[in-house]
Amino acid sequence: MDLLANLALGFATALTPTNLFYCFVGVFLGTFIGVLPGIGALAAVSMLLPVTFYLEPTTALVMLAGVYYGAEYGGSIASILLNLPGTPSAAVTCLDGHPLAKQGRAGVALFMTTMASFVGGTIGIVVLTFFAPALAAFALAFGPAEYVAVMTLGLIAASAVGQGSPVKGIAMVVLGLLLGFVGTDINSGYARYTLGIPDLRDGISLIALAMGLFGLSEVIASIRASTGSMTAKKIPFRSMLPTRPEARASLAPTARGTTIGSIFGTLPGTGQTIAAFIAYAVEKRVGRDPARFGKGAIEGIMAPESANNAAAQTAFIPTLTMGIPGSATMALMLGALMIHGIQPGPQLMTTHPDMFWGLVASFWIGNVLLLILNIPLIGIWVRLLRIPYQLLYPAIVVLICVGVYAISNNVFDVGLALVFGVVGYGLRLLGFEPAPLLIGFILGPTFEENLRRALLLSRGDVTALVETPIAAGLFAAAGLLLAWALWASLRPRRPTKVETVEG
Repeated sequence: MDLLANLALGFATALTPTNLFYCFVGVFLGTFIGVLPGIGALAAVSMLLPVTFYLEPTTALVMLAGVYYGAEYGGSIASILLNLPGTPSAAVTCLDGHPLAKQGRAGVALFMTTMASFVGGTIGIVVLTFFAPALAAFALAFGPAEYVAVMTLGLIAASAVGQGSPVKGIAMVVLGLLLGFVGTDINSGYARYTLGIPDLRDGISLIALAMGLFGLSEVIASIRASTGSMTAKKIPFRSMLPTRPEARASLAPTARGTTIGSIFGTLPGTGQTIAAFIAYAVEKRVGRDPARFGKGAIEGIMAPESANNAAAQTAFIPTLTMGIPGSATMALMLGALMIHGIQPGPQLMTTHPDMFWGLVASFWIGNVLLLILNIPLIGIWVRLLRIPYQLLYPAIVVLICVGVYAISNNVFDVGLALVFGVVGYGLRLLGFEPAPLLIGFILGPTFEENLRRALLLSRGDVTALVETPIAAGLFAAAGLLLAWALWASLRPRRPTKVETVEG
């Protein structure tokens, strides 16, 4: 009965005209930005974060969440039509989606992608609805030591479980932690790492950092990699309908992909990209004819698409109930809550039940809106891909600069965003992923605050951090994950040395 009452409260909140309007705006913009290659949900949320400063907290979260999972829907469109992933998690869709488009069956690929995204997102919402309260109740037992342990696990997971080198990921997390320490120390009042610059006394702007690392760096990379404009053909609705054998063959991959996405979405630092690639790898291994994959297999579309959309929804579980971002975009959601003076954690469901359940209800509404939008508006998204780059990217840069300036009316933050844009592009060239840096930046101050609190309560006794079973278990898991990351980073080098000696 409590769950039904909470859902009733949530839908009453989400169905207000204002929240409903911004939910639609969020999913529409998210789909549009997802279609554009090289932008992605992270850059979109970064650019729209200043806008939410002038909205009510619930409305702001509803819109940002809509942008987030809307981009996961739209990211596969450019992947299928042009072999250009709109989002990182849509990259795996290129493997079988684009070959289908080359065979003249792009409509089938787009339709099945939309259905897989809808099913995966819906199951992810069910998991969020039923398991978030239980996890929040469990999190009530957390003290400062437990929070230090879970944040340590989240930081290591963000660096160790990724596409690049785990060592590079750890380096980025540490850099993010250091950037998070810039500003005035809460306890002593001293300015730390400000280099004598008064504008840094309040710390580095989250919006300037995010927009620079993910928005401007993406624009620079896309401009260098692309010229001219993209073209695409019209897609009639009839060509979108799959055959009966294809529909039957897609059921099991969708179920497996949704399960994988729901699991990986709840793990801090993993996210949709890893879930999508693992779902594809699993499907290729259990498939009857692995040789079909990469040549237009419908299973190669359904599994990763259902996985990344399920992960997009379940990523809200650790973010809202424990204050630990499940992905880099979730770190921005965490920042949005903090901007409005709301502390995520186990108390969120009791102190702001209308916000929490209103957000959950908006997921249901947004998922249906995306299903309605994606199928009829595919032709419009295809036409938008024809916009010349020389017109598209300057507009994005202007929006970024206006957004950064509007949040604090400070030109220094605009310059800071430009600097981080160049730095972010340089990190990409060197093979460093910027996402772990953002997670470290968000969690750094909270990690330090809980560590100090735990040490003060124990009078400086470090062993107090591992006295409780929960904290000890989390630290042990963090240690094992760190050891695995270091071992995995060294393992590929051994065959290379042997081959060199033999050669």
